[in-house]
Amino acid sequence: MRRILIAECKQEVSTFNPHLSQYADFRVRYGQDLLRYHRSVRNEIGGALSVFNELVNVEVVPAYSACFITSGGTLAADAWQRIASEFIESIRSAPPVDGVYLCMHGAMASQEELDPEGFLISETRRVLGDDVPIVVSLDLHGILTDRMVEHSDAIVAYHTYPHVDFFETGERAARLLLKILDGARPVTAKVAIPALVRGDELITATGLFGNSIRIAQQVETGPQGLSAGMFIGNPFTDVPALQTTSFVVTDNDIELAEREALRIAESFWPNRHRMKAPLVSLDEMAARMLKPNRGTIALVDAADATSSGASGDSNAILRKLIECGYRGRTLLPIVDAPAVQRAMAVGVGGTICTTVGGTLDTGRFQPLSIEGTVRHLADGLFRSESFGEVWDSGPSAVLDCENLTLAISSRAVSLYDRSFFYSLGQNPRSFDAVVVKSPHCQHHMFADWCEAMIHIDAPGSSSANLPYLGHTRCPRPIFPLDHDVEFHPRVKRFQRG
Repeated sequence: MRRILIAECKQEVSTFNPHLSQYADFRVRYGQDLLRYHRSVRNEIGGALSVFNELVNVEVVPAYSACFITSGGTLAADAWQRIASEFIESIRSAPPVDGVYLCMHGAMASQEELDPEGFLISETRRVLGDDVPIVVSLDLHGILTDRMVEHSDAIVAYHTYPHVDFFETGERAARLLLKILDGARPVTAKVAIPALVRGDELITATGLFGNSIRIAQQVETGPQGLSAGMFIGNPFTDVPALQTTSFVVTDNDIELAEREALRIAESFWPNRHRMKAPLVSLDEMAARMLKPNRGTIALVDAADATSSGASGDSNAILRKLIECGYRGRTLLPIVDAPAVQRAMAVGVGGTICTTVGGTLDTGRFQPLSIEGTVRHLADGLFRSESFGEVWDSGPSAVLDCENLTLAISSRAVSLYDRSFFYSLGQNPRSFDAVVVKSPHCQHHMFADWCEAMIHIDAPGSSSANLPYLGHTRCPRPIFPLDHDVEFHPRVKRFQRG
């Protein structure tokens, strides 16, 4: 009987979001509670369990899961210390195991540790020793540090953006771990690329980035391939290792790993200039919205994308629509716990005068005074449209302010699909305009049926206008923060044992 330990620690942060993430922003699960939850959703651990559960000679040892309720700002020092302590203690107190699967994101950052995943992987290695194989799954927006590769046996990354392969990534990680237990000897090569990228060309099904991913998939499924992919990093997690990285893991063929990691990197570099988001100013947006429209307009506010670590309390587009006199029916999400409390106090049908926005990222956004009627109240618990995960926006309210319908949450929640709107009884198709606080959603969410998707250069801690953010930690020079950046490919190789 093979015992395989499973543990999870996942968060994606924007270090440009001044509002620190706290311990309460995570769902923490232990033991059987971890298994019960992940068997009910199509995420990475769910995928891994589907593989392990098919085998009579595998016993799963569930240790610990700390998974962010949604992305946010830098993790507070005390929250990180508690999560790290709980994670490591769960590894230490587990029975002897033959292998480990760690589910992580790759774009965490705390006030005192800028490579949390690397720290947890290295501590897991220290506790379990050199003979227990460790496989780690990561988001392709992760930041692949040397420490993460040095202390694990193999890395597996998502292959899709927008992400639709959570479950499949877990399956791949589980199968790879089983291969190692059966005798595979993984070696890894990685190539750092001085680029931070955004935009539609990153959509793997249709964009240029998909060409590099398809090369990686061919390598991974080749005779000696074990894993391959690219990390484009989260440009909003400003840490010393932030950049784009290609990687290849092979079964004891380091020359193949090096050659293919270089090939993937070199397929990516010439396309970097097209991997920038075309943005329009708030004034240009206002002028566009005052023209006649035949269908719903999606106003894409990626600068306040909660799934990228932004605060969610931007009222910049709301303010501009009011200023320009736009009269179309508009649906807008916003985080404002005090406004929800006022709505709860008067109840459905009541009228409130309140401010909205500017409660978290107070340096960028100022509260905006409005008056409206409370149309709906909710506890904020719902399942995501995309993968069935339990999401929690905290107590939430719908406020009608003439032609504007505000979907207000007490805490940030992922907005890369329509779940939050649906949970409050709002169908985006019923509006003339909808604010989408996500850089990209699956095509059917909005792009398939909206008349236009307008990407707006608004303020925010996850702005696609990357030079606006003010990076201070990432390697320089780097595209597009610097001019005339050169790429001289160098391969780093990693082999344990």
